[in-house]
Amino acid sequence: MASPDEPKGAGAPSGEIAQQTLSDENVSWSDSWSSSGTSATEVSPATSVISTPPPITPLSSPKTAAGGGGGKPPKPPEPPDGDDDEEEGMARMSFLEHLEELRKRLLLAVGGVGIAFFLCLFFSDELWNFVVAPATVALKHLGINPPVLLQISPMDTFRIMWMELPILAAVFISSPWILYQVWAFIAPGLYRRERRWAVPFVVSSAGLFIIGGLFAYFVAFRYGIEFLMGLGIGKGVTPGISMSEYYDLFVDVMLGVGVIFEIPIILFLLTLIRVASPSFLIRHSRYAILIIVILAAVITPTGDVFNLTLFATPMIILFYLGIFASWILVLHREKRQFPWRTFYKWLGIVLVVLILGSWLVFRYYGYHFVTHWPIFVR
Repeated sequence: MASPDEPKGAGAPSGEIAQQTLSDENVSWSDSWSSSGTSATEVSPATSVISTPPPITPLSSPKTAAGGGGGKPPKPPEPPDGDDDEEEGMARMSFLEHLEELRKRLLLAVGGVGIAFFLCLFFSDELWNFVVAPATVALKHLGINPPVLLQISPMDTFRIMWMELPILAAVFISSPWILYQVWAFIAPGLYRRERRWAVPFVVSSAGLFIIGGLFAYFVAFRYGIEFLMGLGIGKGVTPGISMSEYYDLFVDVMLGVGVIFEIPIILFLLTLIRVASPSFLIRHSRYAILIIVILAAVITPTGDVFNLTLFATPMIILFYLGIFASWILVLHREKRQFPWRTFYKWLGIVLVVLILGSWLVFRYYGYHFVTHWPIFVR
């Protein structure tokens, strides 16, 4: 029996008191201790026992709290596999890495042009004969004898025949290598399935650039130079041109028409990087056709509708060819099949209409081709 002087509860066994105190603290410590800074167990002023908070234990994982998992922490998320890294591509490159890649591709492209330049130096005479041929033919048709160009500056021959002309030829010869470097710089930022377009891109872009140069040489420049030099005939003007001015005009026309023939590749790339779409290009095709006709009118100074059509038609065809390539790319992205049967049907209709139209022009209007300007005559 407890004595009257002992505080209430002092007669309980010490182990029972400790167990009760610990149980009370476990129940109310998380709320009362954390909020008020004191233990939930009330301490009588008469007692000298001061309760202390229980030791803080680490929180258990959800799996442990649910009664399973053996207390093991959850596994960290697995790193992305190699395919995801490859899909990310250039997106993981820093700005300095972009500049380093650009510098590398520029050096490789310039190196390819340099090798082609030294090879072209051995054929400088043949290259000059090829360049001066349109002027010679034009002067002969205009009755200028001898049909030669004028050297105004003592440095003209050396500068053109041994420096600028080999560089121009080297650019055309090394155009596949240059375009490959362009693709190699763009490709890391594309999806892996889109990088398969590398070979078609290089072959088609280089082929179109060379075809554009040939079209400029045999059609645009050849007949354009004859028309321009013949404007003063019968007006007290004798046609004559310096080799420097002739070469500058030659380069402008060759490179300009060569770039124009890259219209399908430009439209394809714009669709590839999601800047344009086939629907957008078709909606604004009227403006593109207007610009093409204006360019054709500049290249063809005559008012003849047939010669204007001769230059405008290939450009318009190239524009719609670029839309067609963009559409193929969009179908490939969306995993849809291309309607080849409908395509062949409309292609046949267009070819039949072109053949019949050409036959009517030659049969009933008396037009025919000639080897001098203008190209269509009656």
